[in-house]
Order: sequence, then structure tokens, then C-alpha cells
Amino acid sequence: MAEDALLDARARVVHDLVATGLDTAAVVSTVEDAVAGRAWWVQQWPDGTRYVAGQVAQDVQDALLEQHGLRWPPCPGPPACEHPDPHELRITPDLGEDPHWVCEESALSVAPLGALRP
Repeated sequence: MAEDALLDARARVVHDLVATGLDTAAVVSTVEDAVAGRAWWVQQWPDGTRYVAGQVAQDVQDALLEQHGLRWPPCPGPPACEHPDPHELRITPDLGEDPHWVCEESALSVAPLGALRP
């Protein structure tokens, strides 16, 4: 069950990377690292398996910012969000089931994890 959840998390994050044009080899390698790190996490806390997709997405966001200076995924902006400066979406809930990409500036729920559109 944990392996299926990890594979699902990987697929959903990679889908969103493809949708935003950020599916380079280096970035997909970052996803692989996040999945490997969360494999240990779900082994230690099997009940956390249902939360692993959102955690992998957050790990990838953090790594992209830290390693590449990239804020991912970008908020789609107007007309849905009127915030003038470029900013990224965040996963909500922080630790919960059914993770969604949400603009924290406008409180707009943009898409479920794995369902961003180009």
C-alpha cells in the first residue's frame, strides 16, 4: 500500500511539473529524491500513507526553491488572482488527505494535486 501511494504521489507531482513546463531531468530527479525520502517516512508512520502525496509535493517545492531558486507552481494570476507580484501556489491542507493547489494570496483553490493544466 505504501509503495502504491508513493508511486501515485510521484505521478501526480510529475504531471503538474509537465503541465507547468518544468519537467526537466534535474527537476524529475528532485521528485525521485523526495519520493525516496518519504518512503522512509511512511515506513515509520504507516498511517501517514494517505498524506504522502501532499508531503512529496511540498518537498519538491522546497527543494526547487532551495536548489534552483524556483517558485513552483506559479499562480495563474488574473483574473482569478489580483495579486500583482508573481507567486506560487501552496498545497493545502499541510498534512491531510485530498491535497489541492491553493493561492494563499487570493484563497483560490486552483486544482487538486496532479490536475494542473498548462
